[in-house]
Amino acid sequence: MNKLLIVGTVAFDSIETPDNKVEKILGGAATHIGISASLFNINSAIVSVVGGDFPSEYIEMFRKRGIDVAAIEIKENGKTFFWAGKYAENMNERETLKTEVNVLADFNPVVPENYRSPHVIVLGNLDPIVQLKLMEQIDNTPTITILDTMNFWMDNTMDNLKKIISKVDLICINDEEVIQLSGLGSLIEGAKKILKMGPDFIIVKRGSLGSILIDKSNMFECPAFPVKKVKDPTGAGDSFAGGLAGYLTKVNSSSFDELKNAVIYATATASFSVEGFGINGIEKIQYNDIVKRANFINKLL
Repeated sequence: MNKLLIVGTVAFDSIETPDNKVEKILGGAATHIGISASLFNINSAIVSVVGGDFPSEYIEMFRKRGIDVAAIEIKENGKTFFWAGKYAENMNERETLKTEVNVLADFNPVVPENYRSPHVIVLGNLDPIVQLKLMEQIDNTPTITILDTMNFWMDNTMDNLKKIISKVDLICINDEEVIQLSGLGSLIEGAKKILKMGPDFIIVKRGSLGSILIDKSNMFECPAFPVKKVKDPTGAGDSFAGGLAGYLTKVNSSSFDELKNAVIYATATASFSVEGFGINGIEKIQYNDIVKRANFINKLL
């Protein structure tokens, strides 16, 4: 079976929306990526770090989903990464109320021996230095390496970010981040400038407007799935990355046609994520549920 390697945060989130408030629920980029990808019936491993306060039942939940947890380091005397945020009435804007880096402060990723030649890698939203350290341990050339990053790293560590961008095949960022990273006012021109930094593909995430997949000579626009009610957007981008990686690991291809399909399946996966708090939207669904929504999106094209 094909292998997917994921690096990212496993965390606690406290989330406040106009309708609800939840405290210290399971979150983190690697959590959302891992659970979403596991729906595609593949082998995967998470490289991350948690504190002694992290419940063992969460580790067991990962195991039951076929996720290798050997590289989730547990620092018994430390505390797990924590994030608290509050969403505005429109659910498109959010304010970070608190970030406690905790054990993530000195995280040194160690890739398990049996995952040093993976088919697909997802570098979840993390310090680019950690992403670079992980890539140094890879023995093969994967079918595709996917980078998810954000404006925080553009503001604070642009040089290292550019180093990791030059080593990946696909970068996933939102429209504002395309403008910031490229320094250009046009989305498409900005995306094409980013491709010159090294990646073969870029996916521009545009929220309710869907997403755009771009390479040097092709472009594919994918609409969003029309969700009836967004309960919690936290982790939607990570679930998108997980659906994308899960599909690409399953088919073991990085052709533009398969990437188009992957974007459709990623969109379907993310649509479930926003329908519940934390992982609630994705933990109860099956692969067939994703297929149904992917078929619906296909009809919109």
